[in-house]
Amino acid sequence: MAEEEARVEAIIPKVPEVLVALASFVVLFALLSKFAFPPVTKMLDERAEKIRESLEKAEETRVEAERLLEEYRVQMAEARTEAAKVIDQGRTVAENMKNEIIAKAREEAEAEKVKAIEAIQAEKTAAMSELQASVADLSVAVAGKIIGQKLSAADHAALIERSIAEVGSLNEK
Repeated sequence: MAEEEARVEAIIPKVPEVLVALASFVVLFALLSKFAFPPVTKMLDERAEKIRESLEKAEETRVEAERLLEEYRVQMAEARTEAAKVIDQGRTVAENMKNEIIAKAREEAEAEKVKAIEAIQAEKTAAMSELQASVADLSVAVAGKIIGQKLSAADHAALIERSIAEVGSLNEK
């Protein structure tokens, strides 16, 4: 049992030891409060201020980045709209040019057609005139052979006029 008491006494401090420890603690705390705590507190306050400033700066940067992102989106939307307008204008211009080219080609084709019709009509008229002259000469020759005599100039002219009139009436039909 004596051993147990010695162990218990070793664990429980004596009053003078407690007083010395308490006095040492108070003196140490006073010294720390006077010399160590203010610089540590100042350093912690400065660090907290730097962290707060960094957070504010980060928030400002985030807000600026969001603003720039929104500007970028608006610019992209405007660029897309402008590109669509340019494409539409290009299509309109191309369509107008196509229509103009087609209209011009139709006009030229119509002019060529009219010119060809006029040329055909002129050739037809020339051929008819030539045919009438040939028919008149042939009629006079045939009539002369059938009649067996020579016609006078007046008879000849009257016969030509009558033949031309008959050929002309056939041509009109």
